[in-house]
Amino acid sequence: MKTLKFLRLPVLLGLFFVMISAKPADDDSKQTERIHNASNVLKEFAKMKESIPHQLLEEYEGIVIIPKMINAGFGIGGKRGKGVAMVKLGNGKWSDPVFVTLTGGSFGLQIGVQSVDLVLVFRNKGVLTKVKNGDFTIGGDISAAAGPVGRSSTASTDYKLQAEVYSYSRSKGLFAGISINGSNLGIDKDSNAAYYGAKATSQDIFAQATSPTEAVKTLKETLASF
Repeated sequence: MKTLKFLRLPVLLGLFFVMISAKPADDDSKQTERIHNASNVLKEFAKMKESIPHQLLEEYEGIVIIPKMINAGFGIGGKRGKGVAMVKLGNGKWSDPVFVTLTGGSFGLQIGVQSVDLVLVFRNKGVLTKVKNGDFTIGGDISAAAGPVGRSSTASTDYKLQAEVYSYSRSKGLFAGISINGSNLGIDKDSNAAYYGAKATSQDIFAQATSPTEAVKTLKETLASF
């Protein structure tokens, strides 16, 4: 009987994520909401006593923001969230946001469901721009480390800033922390098509900063002033 109960846990976890994924196709309003949520994540991070160092955002070239990522575990854990990715252009400005999805699993002693705001900062933008319409695994293709914190541009002067990806998270619920190594980051083609048009590719979006929408303008202003 105990064995049967244990075997049910992965099944229940799988059904949980299937239900999360089984939503109607996103329309333009859903994409706008996701961009607004990304702006709000950055605003909340900026309020934190120890936050992402300004120096890091100046030196690194890419960022992924996943608002309200679901992190769940019943012996076997899983995570899933939808967000946006942006890279720096040659003029130092941030590109228009590309819609992305992050999914992953883990093993170990864990139980509970948690909503996590996740920010990933990338040293090289090519890691993101070369994804095209595919995906890559964090911890397999590229590793992520917990990021240094500090408000001022000098707060991380003594930190070598050598990791390819730094991760930051604001979490609530039963989990004390979160590991994203082993997670898969992929391009959300349907959402990009819904927001930018059927012919838009992630490469095209990453290469431009021309979106006239207020949501995108607000996101860029929030990131630039971080």
